[in-house]
Amino acid sequence: MTGGGGAVAGIIPRWEWRVFGTGFGVAEEAFAALAPGSIAESDEVYLLSAAGSNVKVRDGLMDIKLLREVDGDGLERWEPVMKAGFPLPVGEVPRVLDALGVLVPPLARDVYSLDQVLGELVAPSDAVRVVGVHKRRRRYTLADCMAEVADLEVDGRVARTIAVESEDSAAVIAAVRRLGLDGQVNTSYPRGLAALAMRAWRYGVIDVGTNSVKFHIAERGPDGGWRAIVDRAELTQLGQGLGDQGVIAAEPLERTVAAIADMVEEARRHQVRAIAAVGTAGLRIARNREEVIAAIAARTGVTVEVISGEEESRLAYLAVRAGLGATEGSLVVFDTGGGSSQFTFGRGPQVEERFSVNVGAVSYTERFGLAGAVAPEVLGDAFAVIAADLARLDGRPRPDALVGMGGAVTNMTAVQLGLASYDPDRVQGAVLDRAELDRQIERYRSCDAQARRGILGLQPKRAEVILAGAGIVGIIMDKLGHQTLTVSDRGLRHGVLIHRFST
Repeated sequence: MTGGGGAVAGIIPRWEWRVFGTGFGVAEEAFAALAPGSIAESDEVYLLSAAGSNVKVRDGLMDIKLLREVDGDGLERWEPVMKAGFPLPVGEVPRVLDALGVLVPPLARDVYSLDQVLGELVAPSDAVRVVGVHKRRRRYTLADCMAEVADLEVDGRVARTIAVESEDSAAVIAAVRRLGLDGQVNTSYPRGLAALAMRAWRYGVIDVGTNSVKFHIAERGPDGGWRAIVDRAELTQLGQGLGDQGVIAAEPLERTVAAIADMVEEARRHQVRAIAAVGTAGLRIARNREEVIAAIAARTGVTVEVISGEEESRLAYLAVRAGLGATEGSLVVFDTGGGSSQFTFGRGPQVEERFSVNVGAVSYTERFGLAGAVAPEVLGDAFAVIAADLARLDGRPRPDALVGMGGAVTNMTAVQLGLASYDPDRVQGAVLDRAELDRQIERYRSCDAQARRGILGLQPKRAEVILAGAGIVGIIMDKLGHQTLTVSDRGLRHGVLIHRFST
């Protein structure tokens, strides 16, 4: 039984980190090499509410932990405040209801059984979900921390959870990194069980590009389908000045790190299970990319994986196929960004060729001064260089279908549609033709960045690079013999989501 209202005697609050899933790769291998300290199996009842406290019944005891603190790495310090046997004395009942965020009604009994607590006090509030959980727990010692691997069955659905805890928060973070789980998000038992009971997991993807950082959260339902929760981009211009020195400078790095930190915090608020972060052209070519990746990880807890241009194009093709459905005949998908353009040639689900070229809007903008109004001959010189740099497209047969994605394509489509607020559902599947492209190119060529920022549908932060981006798109269309292209709003981030989290 507990004493008055303090912590449970003899138990010290610890920093905790936990993840839910079905398989954890490197972490599974690490635990397989260790001998478990103890193995236990139990049937438990969790009481889940918006209050977020950890309230469960195990071994005939009402067991309550309260969240006292969350640190900058997302670790949570939970304090055990109650372990009381049934029947529960009436004096303990308000503590249970307070932890659940339930108003305390008049209490007519001197003691309460579990069934009476649930039926008479919890059920009338309609604010608490009662979830039965079968657990098989294995405990370990890992890097001076307590660790636990538990297999769960919740309402017929199975999952695994890995937990690490210690009084030393730095030791917990070190252990999590050793397990290769630092890309996952700390998920408490109440949040993880709620997702299991609802049969819906949320995942996040961060795409760190040369010009923008894209952020996507989606929820996977029991049918395997995805529902978008968040989908946005932040223009941080990570590659600003990269072409001059071959390194990412401090100011654009700071903008990018701040944007990623905000995205990670937003992902935590949405209770995502895991975050995948990938880096593209800017990080591929930067001589200081390891320092940049380390700076992002130190500030956000997320490690960015720099993927090859070929893998980038493969994932983009996957996203297009998932978003636009089956296409007949040959298909070319291209994704042009701030530092590179990716191309995937395929037929149906079969990818036949994929490659990346260092043709991106940022470098040509800086080289030819395309951020503002320019003379036609200057633009002609720029487009001639872009065409030469895209020589790998020369002489190829005209594909049956051409799909474009990336910031330049989607922004020009938003301008064409006159979207005061970006609407991904209207952009997705829209058609952009060469006449509209030429009209927009002339409009951007003849005005400065400030005037471009006033164009309806154009993201203000993209005003400087839109002319170069539009030129790249037009030259791609010319080389592949198409007067129109289909627009895909679903890009690399959606491909990463499908590839990483659909199994």
